[in-house]
Amino acid sequence: MKIERFEDLEVWKEARELCIFIKEITNTESFSKDFKFRDQIKASSGSIMDNIAEGFERDGKKEFIQFLSIAKGSCGETRSQCYRAFDYAYISKETLDQLLESTIKLNKKLASFINYLKSTEIKGTKYH
Repeated sequence: MKIERFEDLEVWKEARELCIFIKEITNTESFSKDFKFRDQIKASSGSIMDNIAEGFERDGKKEFIQFLSIAKGSCGETRSQCYRAFDYAYISKETLDQLLESTIKLNKKLASFINYLKSTEIKGTKYH
């Protein structure tokens, strides 16, 4: 199966869902007033989906792997910021647990996708 659009990638869809959830939680009153931190966590979560898309559109396996690696790093950054949001009492323990589960699952999928691309003979234009 050939994937023609990054929007069809499961990892991109999950990254988008995470980004939307982060946007929702940063709209709460206490979180929304911490402008720098709010913008930072929104940027790092957005970076996950954006780097997946950018790497896919580059059409080459090596570049795609590089951008997936950046997305994986941004996912780790977002997870760290979730702990900080909890420590600052901006989110509940339940919300933290949801975010941790989501970021850990996404990070594992990114790692698996990177490993798949490294081991396949596919060179690029679009990926199977």
